[in-house]
Amino acid sequence: STHIFGFPGMDLSAPLYSILFLIALGIDYTVFLVLRAQEETHEYGTTEGMIRAIGVTGGVITSAGIVLAVFAALGVLPLITLTQVGILVGFGIVLDTFVVRTLVIPALFAILGDAMWWPHRQQGHIV
Repeated sequence: STHIFGFPGMDLSAPLYSILFLIALGIDYTVFLVLRAQEETHEYGTTEGMIRAIGVTGGVITSAGIVLAVFAALGVLPLITLTQVGILVGFGIVLDTFVVRTLVIPALFAILGDAMWWPHRQQGHIV
C-alpha cells in the first residue's frame, strides 16, 4: 500500500476485516453452487452435475460478484483503514467470483468426483 497507493502503511485491522467480509460473502456463493450441483448429481453424475450447476448459477453468481465489488468504492474515502478494506474486499470479491467459483470449485469436483460427497454418502447413493 505504500508504493502503489501512497499510504504510510497497512492498518493492522484491514486484513482481518477484509478476510471476514470475504469469507462471509464467499460462503454464500459456494453453498448456492454446491447445492445446485448436488441436485444435478442425482441425474447426471458429479462432474456433469457440476457443469450443469455452473451453467445455471454462473450468471447469478457473476452478477452478484460484480455488484458486491462495489465495496471497492470504500477505496475513495479519506479514512485509510476503510480505503484499504475497500480495496482488499473489492479485489477479493472479483478474484472469488471469476477464479474460485468458476475454476477452482468445479476443478475440485472434476478431480475428486463422487468422493466430493463423502459426508453424505449412504449405501452408495448421494443423499
